[in-house]
Amino acid sequence: MHTASETSAHGSARDREIVAARVIVTSPGRNFVTLKIETRSGISGLGDATLNGRELAVASYLQDHVVPNLIGRDAGRIEDLWQFLYRGAYWRRGPVTMSAIAAVDVALWDILGKLAGLPLCQLLGGRSREGALVYAHANGRDIEEASDEVGKFVEQGFLAVRAQCGVPGIKKPYGLSAKGKPYEPAESELPLETTWSTPRYLDVVPRLFERLRADHGDGVELLHDAHHRLTPIEAARLARSLEPYRLFWLEDATPAENQASFELIRRHSVTPLAVGEVFNSIWDCKHLIEQQLIDYIRTTIVHGGGITAMRRLADFAALYQVRTGFHGATDLSPVTMGAALHFDAWVPNFGIQEYMFHSDEANAVFPHDYAFRDGRLHVGDTPGHGVTIDEKLAAKYPYAPKQLPVARLEDGAMWNW
Repeated sequence: MHTASETSAHGSARDREIVAARVIVTSPGRNFVTLKIETRSGISGLGDATLNGRELAVASYLQDHVVPNLIGRDAGRIEDLWQFLYRGAYWRRGPVTMSAIAAVDVALWDILGKLAGLPLCQLLGGRSREGALVYAHANGRDIEEASDEVGKFVEQGFLAVRAQCGVPGIKKPYGLSAKGKPYEPAESELPLETTWSTPRYLDVVPRLFERLRADHGDGVELLHDAHHRLTPIEAARLARSLEPYRLFWLEDATPAENQASFELIRRHSVTPLAVGEVFNSIWDCKHLIEQQLIDYIRTTIVHGGGITAMRRLADFAALYQVRTGFHGATDLSPVTMGAALHFDAWVPNFGIQEYMFHSDEANAVFPHDYAFRDGRLHVGDTPGHGVTIDEKLAAKYPYAPKQLPVARLEDGAMWNW
């Protein structure tokens, strides 16, 4: 007979015992790394471990170093397992370690939801909203084409759109795709070398948003990504020049290794700032949040240590009126999107969710119950995070080596891509 501590509405400790865990690498249009954890009761959970351009590093970390430590443990002891993987590794933080921890954490939350018969957001405390406001990506080779693309997304019902356009004289600027195709930067086995010019960029971006407001009015929220390309004073100049066009946010205005660099931008502009998609712990944004140097934190569930870690980060951010704005590009699998949307449904200080469309192949490999309606993504009531995997179909898409581009200035010096 089980004791009260061993048995609960979430099953007995024996039912929750982890008996198997495996790493699934598949490339339905792009590479994804998925961790599947199975319990003695037969219930399994999925976690995403994709790190764009460095996928196999995380796959190896999981398979060689994490999976052996999971077998025999209680899947219901989520916090203890998180601490074991974080503190026990000694080598803390970093994108590889934290992506691996996130995969375990999300899979365990998925299992707990299934054991309880509840969607993940209900485990977190229930919905704070009916749907998550999302933004799409519009890009064009020039200002006119970018404005046309924004209009298409508005017609589809999007309430917020991120806009990028070509930079005159620059062959392959950030954010532009081959016409008619979704933007996917990791497109070659070895890094594609691109060229960058900050002066040309600073000249065109204000003109882009002047045109977008003229064409589409004030009813649509507009966002822009500088992608870490600017120095702090250049970022301040851009942020100030964009003030008349009321951006929802300016993203990744300058590299944030030195968090205090955002103080200079704040002194010169009231354009809202977002940052964090490359962060992997609360320590990467502690100063930014405490000093209210940003308005939105973009750290992802998959690269930031999972739901357990992001819940702490979101609560910390809420103390300083900083809202969430999770990264949601297609380099994160539908597993992360499902988990993120449940988090978005619950978290009180939600801001917005990035949303890029996965390929039909990826959606077939990862069936899910979230859906887009009226400018928002809505999660279903499926127990757990609502995303599964078709392993037979996944096996038909072998890993395809791809790396992210690099950027050089016009004189050949390396720059931030």
